[in-house]
Amino acid sequence: MPTDVIMPQMGESIVEGTITKWLKKPGDKVQRDEPLFEISTDKVDAEIPSPASGVLQEVKVGEGATVQVNTIVGIIASDGEAAAPAKAAPRAAAPPPAKPAAAAPKPVPAPEPEAPAAGRESAGRESAARESEDEHARSSPLVRKIAREHNLDLSAVTGTGLGGRITKQDIMAFLDRGVPSAATAATAAAPASAAAPRPSAPAAIPGDLVPMTQMRKIIAQRMIESRRTSAHVHAMFEVDLSRIVSLRNKLKSSFEQRHGARLTFMPFFVRAAIIALQQFPIVNASLEGESVRYHRHVNVGIAVALDWGLIVPVLKNADELNFLGLQRGITDLGERARGKKLKPEEVEGSTFTVTNPGQFGAVFGLPIINQPNSAIMGVGGITKMPLVVTDADGNDSIAIRSVVHLTLGYDHRLIDGAVADQFMAFVKKTLENWGEEVG
Repeated sequence: MPTDVIMPQMGESIVEGTITKWLKKPGDKVQRDEPLFEISTDKVDAEIPSPASGVLQEVKVGEGATVQVNTIVGIIASDGEAAAPAKAAPRAAAPPPAKPAAAAPKPVPAPEPEAPAAGRESAGRESAARESEDEHARSSPLVRKIAREHNLDLSAVTGTGLGGRITKQDIMAFLDRGVPSAATAATAAAPASAAAPRPSAPAAIPGDLVPMTQMRKIIAQRMIESRRTSAHVHAMFEVDLSRIVSLRNKLKSSFEQRHGARLTFMPFFVRAAIIALQQFPIVNASLEGESVRYHRHVNVGIAVALDWGLIVPVLKNADELNFLGLQRGITDLGERARGKKLKPEEVEGSTFTVTNPGQFGAVFGLPIINQPNSAIMGVGGITKMPLVVTDADGNDSIAIRSVVHLTLGYDHRLIDGAVADQFMAFVKKTLENWGEEVG
């Protein structure tokens, strides 16, 4: 019997979802639990797996359409039942705009004419050599298949899996960033008389009026609501991060070998914030009407920039995690956010948020509070600067130091300026005098 594909309920409070992309087209074979289509809700963007193996016989709800949960959006037939002509639903009248060029599907090169026998033998040897190189890149057969389809050298892809293993999410993220494959690069380098390669995504045309995506609508709504709700004030502190930069450079190789995880700067900032929040619990509190809710635990929201928007997954009970637990949790949330694998409950319940505009080169930012939090800490870029350094005897000198600018955006209805400054001074002291074990 055919299997109905339904719009899932991604959380108790979610009543509808928007289909943003079908990953299969009618007539395609699918395996059970293989990603079938992508949806956007007011909580998360997510890939929805196929409920059964077979052939996608019909798409009932097209891309861009918003439907109630439990609506049948497609039909999967078994291989033997798939003789009927496949049908695709039309796109919604006002679909969301195409994702940025970096996230668009890559052009599939036209098949080349069959080579002579000698050429086929040579190509076979080259293919075997490339397969051997791919094996050294520590990847799965699926990843190597995707690499071959895109004529991609896996040595250019950074693996985030255990021991640096390249996952499907790694290679898809690499392709989504618009990095040219070997075939595309070769075509681009051809003489001007050769046919120009097709662009990887339609370029935006100045003057076009394009509907906002569901995620962009939600972001816009929440930013305005936060500005209207909280009395925003910002405090910026300059922090000498030289001690931590030196420690990370010394330990990052052994840390990855022992734990199978990269050592980044983010857990240092999150851990310092947690320690300060325990000293100043009002910064971890939130307003409920005319009362103040003091939260028992620190649930840290980690802002993750996506090609198609912004999302804030939450590291629950972060105050109970050691440094290694923080690093693993932050990495896991970031990977699953970019891979559209988050659950609705994983973007709810934050009590404090950390955002990192510095990863893109910003010296500092003035972030908007993530409601219902009362504060958000922005991490600027780490740069080398000349600073006045005082030794134990009180002598001053100028030295080149690694510096970061941290900004605290806080709700002045609840947090006084003096408390905010004391909180940030505590964060600064913790970072500049780091003494905690990294793992």
